[in-house]
Amino acid sequence: MSSNGTIWRIRGDEVGNCNCDWGCPCQFDALPTHGNCMAMIAYQTNEGSFGEVGLGEVRFAELVWWPGPIHEGGGTRQTVIDEEASPEQREIVSELVLGKHGGGYFEVFASVMSTELETAYAPIEIEADRESRVGSVRVGELAQSRIEPIKNPVTGDDHRVRIDLPDGSEYKQAEIGNTVEARVSAEEPLSFTLENTYAQLNPFDWTNA
Repeated sequence: MSSNGTIWRIRGDEVGNCNCDWGCPCQFDALPTHGNCMAMIAYQTNEGSFGEVGLGEVRFAELVWWPGPIHEGGGTRQTVIDEEASPEQREIVSELVLGKHGGGYFEVFASVMSTELETAYAPIEIEADRESRVGSVRVGELAQSRIEPIKNPVTGDDHRVRIDLPDGSEYKQAEIGNTVEARVSAEEPLSFTLENTYAQLNPFDWTNA
């Protein structure tokens, strides 16, 4: 529960891309593929509220970078909120991401950040078909990504993979895809490109209750 006692809950869809190999060792409490982490994550709330304020149909994204494994901290993050969100929704989402109102997912990631860049506002487009492992994200001029299914290297057929985390704070089950390409062009160190790396599409259901 937040310090002022306001209960919140949001449900929706998440699309994430990072620099790890398919499967992402971080999901198994192992070290990241290349020793560090850089990612772009986009969220579409389908329903939700913060007290009496509705949070349905709000989109936001996080551009993140860590010099080493996430749990060692030192991360840099820029939060981007869709420009169509109301001023009240913008303020609430900004504070949720910073972990100011509780909720395990937000609190954990806030605890491993050392630099929080100023929140940006931009048009955010998210298209995702979780069942087919296909998606695309555009975050204004700051970031974009495209996801397709992992392909069998011999037959070329789609290779379907899921990760199940029954006790996960981020998700319980995610479909895993291939980041065909992703580009982040924010302030350093949030400037990088990804190609043929890990991607996930998953539902989320987060609350501080």
